[in-house]
Formats: sequence, C-alpha cells, structure tokens
Amino acid sequence: MTKLIYAASPDSADMLYATGFAAPDPFVFLQHRGKTTVVLNDLEIDRGRREAEADEILSASDLGRDFGSTSPAIIAAGLLLRRKIRRVEVPSDFPLGMARTLEKAGIKVLPVDGHFWPERETKSERELRDIGKALRITAAGLLRAVEVLRAAKIGRGSLLKWGGKTLTSEVVRAECDSAVLHAGGVPGGTIVAGGAQACDPHERGHGPLRAHELIILDVFPRDARTGFFGDLTRTVVRGRANEAQKRLWQTVCAAQKMAIRAIKPRVKGAAVHKAVQNFFAAHGYPTEKKRGRWIGFFHGTGHGLGLDLHEEPRIAATVFRPGQVFTVEPGLYYPGIGGARHEDVVAVTRSGCRLLSKLAVPLEL
Repeated sequence: MTKLIYAASPDSADMLYATGFAAPDPFVFLQHRGKTTVVLNDLEIDRGRREAEADEILSASDLGRDFGSTSPAIIAAGLLLRRKIRRVEVPSDFPLGMARTLEKAGIKVLPVDGHFWPERETKSERELRDIGKALRITAAGLLRAVEVLRAAKIGRGSLLKWGGKTLTSEVVRAECDSAVLHAGGVPGGTIVAGGAQACDPHERGHGPLRAHELIILDVFPRDARTGFFGDLTRTVVRGRANEAQKRLWQTVCAAQKMAIRAIKPRVKGAAVHKAVQNFFAAHGYPTEKKRGRWIGFFHGTGHGLGLDLHEEPRIAATVFRPGQVFTVEPGLYYPGIGGARHEDVVAVTRSGCRLLSKLAVPLEL
C-alpha cells in the first residue's frame, strides 16, 4: 500500500523515522512500490539532498508550476495522479484539509490506527544507542536539579533559599532545562513538584519549595540531533524525610525493581501492571478514591519510548518482545505524605530486559 505523510518532522515521529530529516515546516513524503519521495521547498531542498533518507528529492516550486498552484495539497494530489495512485495510507493525525483535497481529486485516503510504521516498535542497536544518549542528556538535567536542591539553605518556615533568594520550582526547572540544552537536548515540560503538588502526577510544579517535603523531578527532553527522547524520574527531600515519606519512597523503589525483574519476552504487560498494584496494596497502599480524588497508584506502570515521548504500546497493553523499549515508573500519591515516583528505561532482550538508565540519587539531599 502507498504511504503518504504531510508534516514537519520535529512534530511527527512518523516523518522523522521515514526521512531522518529535520525540517521546521511541513513537507510531503511518499512511499510507493518500495521507492521513497520527498517534496521540499527551495529553502530546504539543497540540505534535503544531503541529509534526507529518500530515493528521490523533488522541488515543491517546480511541481507547483506544473500543477498551477503552490498549495501543498494540490501538489500532493497532482503528484499522486501523475503516478496513477488512487489509494494512500496516512497517519491518523493527517491534516483534514489535505485529505479533503485528495478525496476531491478522486484519491481514497485511509487513516492508519496505531503505529504508522510498525517496525518503530522494535528498536535496532543503533536506535538503542541513540536512546542511551538521550538518557545521558536527561541525567545531566536531573543531576543539575539535584545539585541546586542540595546547595539550597533551609530558611525560616522550612523555605529553601538559593543564592540568597527563595528557591522555587521555576528556578530549579530553569537550571535543569539549561543543563539539558548544554548537553545537546531540547527540554519540554520538566516537572519539579514538591509537597502537595507532587500528589498530582502531571503537575509541573510552581512556587516556593520547602525542606523536608517529597519533591518529584521528572525530566523528559529530546536529543536535538537524533530526535529520540529520554525520560527519568527521581524523588528527593532536601533535609530530612520522616518515616512515612521514607516508607513511601522505599515501597515505590521496591515495586519498580520487582516490575523490571518481571519484564521478559512473552510476558503480558497487564500482568506486570497488576502485580505492581497488588504489591502496593499488600504493603498498605491501596488505590482508591477519597473525597473526589484518586490516591495510591493510579497511572500506568510505563509507556513505550523512542521518537515519541509516549510511544505505543503502553506496558499494560503489550505482550513483551525483544527490542521494545519502555519506561518503568510506578508511583504513589498520598496527600499529607506526598508523592513519590521512580522511573527508569529498559529494553526487552531475548531473556529478560536490560536497564538503559543508571542514575543513583539518594532520597535525602
């Protein structure tokens, strides 16, 4: 089946995977009978000829003159009709306007659910090396956050002070993101959430940070060169953790180790997720709704990782097979105690799984 993509590669893992070419504006990619074609504008075509992984590079301006329009949709339709192509598969996020133009020209557009490129799910050794590099970039950012927190002084009311000023989530995030940039990454959405904020897994964190509270540091940048993502989470306390906080953190770390040991080919991911839930419940941490909000462990055990931050499949929706890459990130969230999450990345091997991330960070700083 002929495949068609129209997207900017930084925004489309499918396009980046197909072409290896990073361009900020959307462009056309076509795969037909084993031959790949890319259509680029005049600003990108010379670089595309050097860098894009394609059999054929065509000029959008030349095709525009042929088809009497500079519209990418008209150009795509004209190119398909010229090649007598009447059916194309497209990603599920393919632009509606272009799809309508193609259909008006008599071309059937078939959106593909799930992976547009199924082979993306199994990583090659080169791709595993690229993910390893992205994880080293991630670790650089996370360690800078730890460094700043460790250097902070404990002030009145347990407020943290750094450089003579109140230390906030925003300041720690900026320091973390700056380290990511210096390491060759592109930061995005970094989480620095302490105290009650850490009980909301996707709360980025805001305002002053305090000593003796659990602080979740979740860093997930992209390698600027390859486009692969890293994703690591650690939970820390600046100062002293109380017994409830220590026990929460220790239980999360133990659950993660158990989950990693359980990941093997042919094992159902749903069984691993259920085992984590049962482990938490057996240790006194049930997942339930209280006063209208969830407490305990109420998100997935992990997700696929690669050219997308959250790649399909999730752990709970797969049967493990060699070459898959997943985050493993159990967490517990209890208002009054705080939130704790511990996240690493593994690659499924023939006999089990291999840890791709190694980052020792103590609970207390």
